Amino acid sequence: MQPDLTKQFLELVRLAATDLPPDVEAKLRQAAKQEEPGSAAQGALEAILKNVEMAREDSTPICQDTGTPIFYVFYPEGWSTIKLRKQIENAVAEATARAYLRPNAVNALTGKNTGNNLGDKHYPSIHFEEVEGDTLMVDLMLKGGGCENVGAQYALPNSKLGAGRDLEGVRKVALDAVFQAQGKGCAPGILGIAIGGDRGSSYYGSKEVLFRKLDDTNQDAELADMEERLTNESNEMGIGPMGFGGKTTVLGTKITGLHRLPASYFVSVTYMCWAYRRRRMTVQGSEVSYE
Repeated sequence: MQPDLTKQFLELVRLAATDLPPDVEAKLRQAAKQEEPGSAAQGALEAILKNVEMAREDSTPICQDTGTPIFYVFYPEGWSTIKLRKQIENAVAEATARAYLRPNAVNALTGKNTGNNLGDKHYPSIHFEEVEGDTLMVDLMLKGGGCENVGAQYALPNSKLGAGRDLEGVRKVALDAVFQAQGKGCAPGILGIAIGGDRGSSYYGSKEVLFRKLDDTNQDAELADMEERLTNESNEMGIGPMGFGGKTTVLGTKITGLHRLPASYFVSVTYMCWAYRRRRMTVQGSEVSYE
């Protein structure tokens, strides 16, 4: 029988909203050590890290913009997605009532806030995929609105940037996205980049790749090199934390390649702020784990 996992989903939301993942915190601490002592950049990072500690200790949101909840649910054969969706929605509403999440779901036409982070369509955003085996795995990302505003999509070739339909062209438009963002995306950020797809799938891919951990390595050697290069070159811009200047503009870059039509070559850049809130829940039998 399919279990009721509402309480477990609530804990997943709480962890994502209040407890920054270890790999992200480690990168932020490393960045703080690299900035000039007494600089605005170091001060910003130290304030961020203090905030991270307080949020974890008190189970309070890491950021006042608690973001759009984006769930990816990988479920065993025979499970009801209708039941899973309802349990997730109930957990999101309860998380809002407990102030793990700020009520953010606003009707685009009327401006009315539902008050519980539930909307008629795509809020929260839930993606389902049936998988083999008997294990349920759920990934959750809380995507802030400020960093969402500075994401970008390019159609190559781009004559203005001199970007052709190749990895060098991808590099040029990705760096342009970082430059255009400046500090507005709450730097230091993380870049999620999708090459190919149509406009919709390209944006999806650029967010999905952000479920990877910061300290992993792309299995494609060419993309792994490009990830490292884009991170280094973004940091050479000197934009720095919150746009104050400094050595840390980007904490990492993650890239994926998608199939495309010959007529189209899209590059989508999703910018994630330093509050890189993502968590995973795994359910196997009666055992539930979080990471």
